[in-house]
Amino acid sequence: MTLPKPKTVNVDLYIGGLSNIQNVSNPVKLSANESALGPSPKVLEIFKSGFNLKKYPDGKSSKLKETIAKKFSINEDQILIGSGSDEIISLICQSFLNKDDEVIVSEDSFLMYRIYSQLNGAVVRFAKNENNKFSVSETLKLVTNKTKIVFIANPNNPSGTYINSDELMKLRKNLPENILLMVDDAYAEFVTKNDYKSGLDIFKNSKNTVVSRTFSKIFGLANLRLGWGYGSKEIIEAANLFRPPFNISGIAEKAGCAAILDDEWIKKNVEHNEKWSKIIFEKISSKNIITNDPVANFFLLNFDNAKLNSEQAFDIFINNKILLRKMNTYGIKNSLRVTIGTDEENKTFLDILDKNF
Repeated sequence: MTLPKPKTVNVDLYIGGLSNIQNVSNPVKLSANESALGPSPKVLEIFKSGFNLKKYPDGKSSKLKETIAKKFSINEDQILIGSGSDEIISLICQSFLNKDDEVIVSEDSFLMYRIYSQLNGAVVRFAKNENNKFSVSETLKLVTNKTKIVFIANPNNPSGTYINSDELMKLRKNLPENILLMVDDAYAEFVTKNDYKSGLDIFKNSKNTVVSRTFSKIFGLANLRLGWGYGSKEIIEAANLFRPPFNISGIAEKAGCAAILDDEWIKKNVEHNEKWSKIIFEKISSKNIITNDPVANFFLLNFDNAKLNSEQAFDIFINNKILLRKMNTYGIKNSLRVTIGTDEENKTFLDILDKNF
């Protein structure tokens, strides 16, 4: 039998953080930047009340768009709903990238930017970081007449660093108008720095910028795969041509509406994150482990100056049933990433750190 040949694309598959490991029962998962406190109690009530599983969901996700629009004072018809913010990134790439177009990403940025770009035939160019941060100047140096999209996550994953609002606006101002800027706001809700503004706050009225957001982080809905994007009507109309019908479930839509309106639960998450980010940062720094000034719900740990290297550290935490994220797929040497967890999980992490470093 002769089978049809698939397209050949030179791209590395995305490998997520460990969820389990052989011979380790009930590990503590601090490898995927998931919510420490989980979903709002109002979301959990939805699952207790039952749901009509035999009916298709609203293919337009009208209620969720309406809720988001009211929450952020934005236009419903400029909202794109996706199966996680990953799908928003994918839809934008499908909509705008042709073979041999160029995209620019920072050298240590979320892997899906480069993966979706390459799957759509684009050439990915990597801008150097400055002090482990996205560099506006290094990015602008790479702009050519083939550049179609520039991606930035702010705060950035996996470095955990951010650029301030002036720098972000400078980036857009100095990019040619025909280049699409995509700002990933995945961790925006965690940031309390005075000089920070989210992509959504800055670019609500931009014609050539699109912002992505997710329910997987602070809202604790990672398992439901729910995200959204915001851009001009022209951008959203283009992306909707590639959006599959019924791309999110009805239960995900309902949960998203409840989650985004629970301001008290969001505040509780931010306070928990603020408290533990300071405690963990001080402890990490005292052990000669290099890390970022905390702004999101995770830390990138570099072990160049530490008592042990990253492989040794990873094994110690595994032996104590804690899963951290290796940085091999990002090409970041001698480093691990750790997510801020619950009170108990954080205390356990710090206790292991104290005993071994």
